[in-house]
Amino acid sequence: MIELLRELFVSRGIPAYIRSNNGPEFVAATLRQWIAAFGAKTAYIEPGSPSENGYCESFNGKLCDELINGDLFYTLKEA
Repeated sequence: MIELLRELFVSRGIPAYIRSNNGPEFVAATLRQWIAAFGAKTAYIEPGSPSENGYCESFNGKLCDELINGDLFYTLKEA
């Protein structure tokens, strides 16, 4: 995640806020510290509140419907 954000910061500039869901890749202490070191702040959407970030929530729902939910996993290890 840090590498991706680094590329975006270089190509588009440092944003004032990074809004995301509360997924583990965004709440990790290392990532929060890295973002803060550049002067940006994190802004998390409330769990179950797609109105705060409708584009991402819509994408995530379609991704699950079209890809993830289309596979059958018979064991936790297989998933």
